Amino acid sequence: MRELAGGLWWWTARHPEWHPGNWGARVGCYVLVEPGRTVVVDPLAPAGDDEFWPRLDGIVSGEVVVVITIPYHVRSAEAVCARYLGTVMWGHRNAAKRLVRKSIFRELAPGAEPAGVRAFAIGKPRRSEMPLLVESHGALVFGDAVVATEQGLRVWSTEPVDERRRQSYADRFVPTVEPLLAEDFDRVLVTHGPPVTSGGRKALADALREPPWYHHG
Repeated sequence: MRELAGGLWWWTARHPEWHPGNWGARVGCYVLVEPGRTVVVDPLAPAGDDEFWPRLDGIVSGEVVVVITIPYHVRSAEAVCARYLGTVMWGHRNAAKRLVRKSIFRELAPGAEPAGVRAFAIGKPRRSEMPLLVESHGALVFGDAVVATEQGLRVWSTEPVDERRRQSYADRFVPTVEPLLAEDFDRVLVTHGPPVTSGGRKALADALREPPWYHHG
């Protein structure tokens, strides 16, 4: 677990279902500590790491809120909620299907978020993924829509990119992400690849000008 900046922590864990080689084999998770509160985003406890929970205990402070960017990133969210009593998990309504304890769940949507966290609708048609802005840290968090590659941030395509797909992203997806550039952030936190800890707005703008990036296996 690594502190990227004051109160902003990042760790990675082996992807539980998908093993595509070096890139994407590990996924990133985040803890953002604020005065009196801790925001945990897309947590995944590393398998077999007995020191993980004690390390997290040493970071967490005050009220704990878990926020999920995309339904299948629920992963260890329920375990975090069980460890820190009173914790509520926020996510797309489909995330609730992955929980045993439905009582811990709150539906996340633009305009219906925990204080200090903003969720954004993206995609046309709309995706179940919602980028999140954690205002206290000026951090914009993506689940899978934007990833970090050796060439910088890129919009991630789950299928090979041909001219038709390239045009579809340009016409139907990129315009739904571009409004985020007007928000107040300098960091872009991704679950695939290293986070951008400064200059995030420019990095995201550059990504949106590039064609979608495909990688699988």
